[in-house]
Amino acid sequence: MNQDVTSVSKEPEPLGQAPAAIQVITNDEIRRSGASSLPEALRLADNLEVAQENAYTWHISARGFNTDLSDKLLVLIDGRTVYSPLFSGVIWDVQNVMLEDLDRIEVVSGPGGTLWGANAVNGVINIISKSAENTQGWYMEGGGGTELRDFGAIRYGGQLAPNVYYRVYGTYFDRNNEVLPDGNPATDEWSEGRGGFRIDTGGPSEDKLTLQGDYYNGASGSTKVPDITNVESGENVLGRWTHTFSSDSDMSLQLYYDRTNFSEAEPGFSIFEAPGIFSDSLDTYDADFQHHFNVGDRNKITWGAGYRFTHDSVTPAPTVSVTPLTLNQNLLSTFVQDEIKLQDELFFTLGTKVEHNDYTGFEVEPSGRLQWNVTPTQMLWAAVSRAVRTPSRLDHDGLTPTGLPSFLPQSILTGTTAFTSETVIAYEAGYRAQLGDKVSGSVSTYYNDYSNIRSITPTTTGFLDLPLYFQNNLEGETYGVELSADYQMLDWWRWHAGYDFLQEHIHVKTGEIDFTHGLNETADPQHQFSIRSSMDLPGNIEFDTTLRYVDTLDTNNGPIAETTPSYFELNARLAWHPTKNLEISVVGQNLLHDQHAEYFYPSATNPPQEDIERSVYGKIAWHF
Repeated sequence: MNQDVTSVSKEPEPLGQAPAAIQVITNDEIRRSGASSLPEALRLADNLEVAQENAYTWHISARGFNTDLSDKLLVLIDGRTVYSPLFSGVIWDVQNVMLEDLDRIEVVSGPGGTLWGANAVNGVINIISKSAENTQGWYMEGGGGTELRDFGAIRYGGQLAPNVYYRVYGTYFDRNNEVLPDGNPATDEWSEGRGGFRIDTGGPSEDKLTLQGDYYNGASGSTKVPDITNVESGENVLGRWTHTFSSDSDMSLQLYYDRTNFSEAEPGFSIFEAPGIFSDSLDTYDADFQHHFNVGDRNKITWGAGYRFTHDSVTPAPTVSVTPLTLNQNLLSTFVQDEIKLQDELFFTLGTKVEHNDYTGFEVEPSGRLQWNVTPTQMLWAAVSRAVRTPSRLDHDGLTPTGLPSFLPQSILTGTTAFTSETVIAYEAGYRAQLGDKVSGSVSTYYNDYSNIRSITPTTTGFLDLPLYFQNNLEGETYGVELSADYQMLDWWRWHAGYDFLQEHIHVKTGEIDFTHGLNETADPQHQFSIRSSMDLPGNIEFDTTLRYVDTLDTNNGPIAETTPSYFELNARLAWHPTKNLEISVVGQNLLHDQHAEYFYPSATNPPQEDIERSVYGKIAWHF
């Protein structure tokens, strides 16, 4: 509860006094979970929905809308936004950080548009690395097993000058195929290599500097077109300067460049189309400034401004394209937030962000948040917020050609220039407490009112109602409860439990039409819970287990939904520390079933459903 978080107010504050539905995944929790990828680590957040579709495809969201084009969750890695403007979502198979070097992951469920901007509709994931000063010396790890066939990582940290620290790292992994429901292997093996560096200044100086960068290159087998390989590559560099004026005032300036490239095999829709490769290259240039200062004893003000330029270039496949193929976009933003002290333990935070994008012009995202520190260890909070999901390139410019003769429809699905931003008005309330020395927990409730949700609308006068158009003909509401608790039962034995309840009611606006009757935008469990046990046993042995339950998923791209059954699964990790700096571990994942399905999105161009297999791997990690 005393750990500092920054995602709620953009300045450090104790978790126990952060007035939002926030959970923190620590480095030690990641290590003890046996997670070998970032999506696996995110399963530790009770307020997220995480589903694995195949060896390299994951679907992650908060508070619903976890569809094939999940687009209402903003993800940052060390301040760098990683969502793709192509579909306003995250391509998870290129977000492979070195888990050992993470300090923590802050997961906020609920709107974050006031501080973080568009697409922070249902939540924000803020992934924060350790400074170079805290990663000195050598670290090596390696291992392999059944699904994670082999992997390795090496990192070295040192000093360039007094109070100037650096680290360099390299990683590699190779993942096996998953399987089809009949037990035959799929063709989605996946491998990637990655390397990078980070430089930080330390010491008592009022100025702090960070410079970091990464490069990666990987490939995966295609389940859509088995004889074609999907490829991915990219690089980024980020610089940040922070300056402290006084104990009540500081500022930061951050600049980054990010380039991502990927290509994906796409099958032909009809006998008139051959398979092809869809590829996308995105260059992002981003500048962000923010300033914190106090006005008297009752006002803490945070304000800032930003600019982002993107250059997106697409090579179309026969069944997937956008028009124009190359597009430059500009995003300008400014925000201000004031935390007002009403009484000694009562605070009201009011703020808004204003953005201008090239598709819809100006967007305003205000919020108001009330916090009451009932006791030093108990806090109540409530909030009302507005957030938007701005159009993606597929919404606005997308095109799915049929390849049919000219006298038949030439496209199945197209974007439209009339597509507007999706909006939500969110009402939230929560309670967080440290109840004695052994128990802590939180509960959050919410009601979200959505308008202008993306629809797929047929052409009522066309042949076979084609083409279909992306429009904004849906609306609806969701509500739910998120529970999380920790219990230090004994000095050597800790328990954690979490439960999520979600209810969604999405419907077609009066007088409008949607091809899927409002079902296309949701693929979420109504109930999910997990329970973790962490034991420190004699002989420097650790034993950790996680049992999780995920309710039924209904996903579709037409009037008939496809059901992914509910399931229980169990992960376990046994680790031995023969010396202080050496760790040997064995990890078992999905131990209750030989194979099980977690997500399937039926489509004329999608491959058959895949199942996720039981896996076991061993690992050796050495610090020196």
